[in-house]
Amino acid sequence: MIIERIAMYYLQMPLVDPFETSFGRETNRDTIIVSVSSQGITGWGEAPTLKAPLYNEETTETAWHILKDYLIPTTLGKSFSHPSEVAKAYSQIRGNNIAKSGLEAAVWDLYSKSLGRPLWQVLGGTNNKVAVGVSLGIEQSVSDLIRKAESFLNQGYRKIKVKIKPGKDVSVVKELRQALGDFPLMVDANSAYTLKDIEVFKEMDGFGLIMIEQPLGHDDIFEHSFLQKEIQTPICLDESILHRKDAWAALELRSAGIINIKISRVGGLTEAKAIHDLCFDRNVPVWCGGMLETGIGRAHNIAIATLGGFTIPGDTSASSRYWKKDIIVPEVTVKDGFIEPNELEAKSGIGYEVSEAELNKWTVRQDLWKQ
Repeated sequence: MIIERIAMYYLQMPLVDPFETSFGRETNRDTIIVSVSSQGITGWGEAPTLKAPLYNEETTETAWHILKDYLIPTTLGKSFSHPSEVAKAYSQIRGNNIAKSGLEAAVWDLYSKSLGRPLWQVLGGTNNKVAVGVSLGIEQSVSDLIRKAESFLNQGYRKIKVKIKPGKDVSVVKELRQALGDFPLMVDANSAYTLKDIEVFKEMDGFGLIMIEQPLGHDDIFEHSFLQKEIQTPICLDESILHRKDAWAALELRSAGIINIKISRVGGLTEAKAIHDLCFDRNVPVWCGGMLETGIGRAHNIAIATLGGFTIPGDTSASSRYWKKDIIVPEVTVKDGFIEPNELEAKSGIGYEVSEAELNKWTVRQDLWKQ
């Protein structure tokens, strides 16, 4: 397939509810949508950056720049027999994984549509339904957090993830357990702690958590190995894992017992699948994390989560969790804690149509390139 046309859309969409982590508080979501066309077929991808370089080094503005000035020029007009070749085309560009993931995802969608097959099947997915959880930000009061967690559990979500930071950690988890009892619960620290906080995590051992996600430095693998030796709760690495080799190092050092795979964080579906395959061969569970994506990025998350190693419910909740109205049709829905990609089996690619009206409604900037 020869890439004949590429378009980019800079979106600013209001969230249904503010979302707070140790990085800060978001009320609106800035993201970049990428479309790639060949022979009348269009594939869609998303680069779900943050406005500020807090999760990684990227911002929405830098991702736009990298895509426009470096990634798209190396892709437009080129012929690819498989999406895995896209990353090789711009391999000289270092970092900027979220920007790269948006373009590569669009090519994967295009490729699967050209085959007339669903993306999840083209990736090698075997799960005919995907268990999903929900991620809850840091709330102003624990009572608000308990109310939201209870609501999502009643909706059937299979896991609750709670963001923590120093001062809002052990006491929050304790109150959640006291109020709601035994349910699948994990916490996400987003790199907010150091080894000096080891007693905090020893206390966490008493609450039966599925995992503690990224407690230490965003770029650390080594120090996590010391923490894991001191606690029973599995550590899950997120920000530290940018490539397959990072996952390999973490497993060799026993720095984590679980790996969070985010398509955008690792640069695309090809690398995400490589990390999955490594963990699958070693019987290490993985799960699909989220970046508050629109339905386009959410659809790619659903597709990768059908691979056999994704045994822990991910963060791919329903569209209504974040948006009054999503930019895809139909919107992503959850039934009894599951999303069923087999319902999309008759549709090729990501399985959802992009609503041009909703896309245009939230687009504040766009650009187009043709061969």
